[in-house]
Amino acid sequence: MSPGVLRGVDRAAFAVALASRLRRAGVPTGLTSVDDFVRALAASPPDSMSSLYWAARISLVRRHTDVPAFDRVFAAVFADPPPLPRSQRSAPPTGGPDDVYVRVPADTDDAGPGGGLPWATVPPAVAETPERDTVLRLPERRPSAHTGLADRPFDELDAAQVTQLGDALRAAVAGWPTRRTRRHSIGSSGARIALRATIARARRTGWEPVEVVRARPVRRPRRVVLLCDVSESMRAQATAYLHLMRAFAVVADAEVFAFATTLTRLTVLLRHTSAAEAVAQASAAVTDRYGGTRIATNLRALLTSHHAEAVRGAVVVIGSDGWDSDPPAALATVMARLSRRAYRIVWLNPRAGAPGFAPRVGGMAAALPYCDRMLPAGTFQDLLVVARQLQSVTCTDGRKWPTLTPAPRIIA
Repeated sequence: MSPGVLRGVDRAAFAVALASRLRRAGVPTGLTSVDDFVRALAASPPDSMSSLYWAARISLVRRHTDVPAFDRVFAAVFADPPPLPRSQRSAPPTGGPDDVYVRVPADTDDAGPGGGLPWATVPPAVAETPERDTVLRLPERRPSAHTGLADRPFDELDAAQVTQLGDALRAAVAGWPTRRTRRHSIGSSGARIALRATIARARRTGWEPVEVVRARPVRRPRRVVLLCDVSESMRAQATAYLHLMRAFAVVADAEVFAFATTLTRLTVLLRHTSAAEAVAQASAAVTDRYGGTRIATNLRALLTSHHAEAVRGAVVVIGSDGWDSDPPAALATVMARLSRRAYRIVWLNPRAGAPGFAPRVGGMAAALPYCDRMLPAGTFQDLLVVARQLQSVTCTDGRKWPTLTPAPRIIA
């Protein structure tokens, strides 16, 4: 295909002739569409049949149901365009020797394929089958880079793929829900009347409340607290969970902690601009990484520390498999206290997605009655689903999530 498909063609005549054929095929093409098409050809002259196809389709087609008829007309017009006789070409204008204007032939129904349209290019250059097929077919949609990693366990991912997971998680939690506060702000709309502001303005009108001032509640982002288990049993998931915690720390201003035998605050470290550097610094800060697990002790330490106020009214997310060296009764006690202070509790278990899973571990069975949701979090796709579901934590009617029905407590 030589550059300039419509080189030497009167753009206005070409657009009018093509619109006429489309109207006969049942495609409603008005003068506005024709003008848009002429302007598109002037702004960006098509250099290939593909660019000409999309310029005509975007300008002349207004309804999706008209696309098949447009494709049929376009295929008939450009399948075998006849060359123009020498007698139909006029002399070159003064603008330059390369520009050639042609005269539009009469619009007759007995014209062959491509008849009724001004042409100044050689037929073989526009009648090649491979390029026509490329024009009439939509671009093939290829799977994204995340599709191949969706169901792969975390221990099979390399460092670059885990970083890619972190970027996807950060994009997934971009819209964090808000909560209604007790404060109100003056605005033009609102269900509540601001009495003080209304009376103050009534002083200007002889104490007649001519203008009613309204107030609406101020909304702030829902607070979220994340705790990640980095013990030996969570070695494969620890790095991926740190990326999840970093996404919430950056986007939702969350408080994040890691625990094994002790509790470590990672909020400041995970807010680093570089994801790799943030995860590396957080991993170095956790001195008891890949050791034992004391979930009840660490939750109690959080509730008795000066960070306990961050838990009040917040969504608490705990990522752990439930293996705990503390007694199940101690975990049940601290979870009951946590549920009274938090807005909701979500437990992420990497083994919850396995077939036939049941929370039979003593720690998991003791904590389950106090959780609003337990979500599987063992693969790339699981964490993306978790990030989306955590954004729906605010119900319009104010009700909490339905509490899970716990399994029988079988201490293993």
